[in-house]
Amino acid sequence: MIIKDIALAKLILTQGNLLAIPTETVYGLAANAFDASAIANIYLVKNRPQFNPLIIHSNSLERFFNWGLQLPESALALAHAFSPGPITFVVPKSDAIPDLVTAGQNTVAIRIPNHPITLELLGSLDFPLAAPSANLSGSVSPTCAEDVEAQLGNRIGAILDGGRCRVGLESTILSFVDNKPKLLRLGGLSIEKIEQVLKIKLDTTALINNENPQAPGMMSRHYAPKTPLYLDAAENHLQEANYNEMAFIGFKVKHPNIVGSNQIILSEKGDYAEAAQQLFAAIRMADSMGKKLIIAELLPAENLGLAINDRLKRAAVK
Repeated sequence: MIIKDIALAKLILTQGNLLAIPTETVYGLAANAFDASAIANIYLVKNRPQFNPLIIHSNSLERFFNWGLQLPESALALAHAFSPGPITFVVPKSDAIPDLVTAGQNTVAIRIPNHPITLELLGSLDFPLAAPSANLSGSVSPTCAEDVEAQLGNRIGAILDGGRCRVGLESTILSFVDNKPKLLRLGGLSIEKIEQVLKIKLDTTALINNENPQAPGMMSRHYAPKTPLYLDAAENHLQEANYNEMAFIGFKVKHPNIVGSNQIILSEKGDYAEAAQQLFAAIRMADSMGKKLIIAELLPAENLGLAINDRLKRAAVK
């Protein structure tokens, strides 16, 4: 059920039920972060491994402080620069946060989403929301209410419709547990912008395939369509399929041999933000074509191209 009523959304959450919420990144599957039973239901509905921690959301830093969570100076500098926005901070957890939210770890991921409807909803609640992406675990993240309905349908209380997500990639995640900020996940805020504020080079050693993740989105196989997706050249797969049987996802230029109607270009003008916004919808569209395989083109390894490439690599056949 897709709704637009914030009062009804609040009632669904306060009754311990699940609600899909819009954010600027992707739609999240939200529950009261203080309600362990509701949190358990998130894992159940998504078929999500319980060692994969969740992000908790609220509408202000002050509320996180009231729940016993603290940010060091470097994290505060980033929060003042980019929150609300597509950035998540991993900090030491407080006793107020159930262990199920953090997968038993002594840290918790927090963020302030930049979406007016969800900020209004969060402001009306006396608890934060735990909210991973509103999809089945490992599949393509949803960027509109209809995407959520197609996957989760009647398995959740409702879907709060906030239109199509503006950013389209999950948040960038940084850990502030150690003395030096560490990048845990590439996302909708570029490394370059973060480093401009911090005036240091980020530690990126955690950007490896990880089956015991410190933060969401670090699993090695993730964002996967049903159709096999490959990152190498289409010509390498001519024994498996001919060009007519391939779908293609490119950055700004079409493939010379694949049928035009089977191609999706993320940004003809080469705009990284536009490409990021279109990525998950493009994967869904390519998957729906019924082809034997999908060929995806990696973007230049700069700006949001790094985060887009990260998602494509996790979606690709290993």
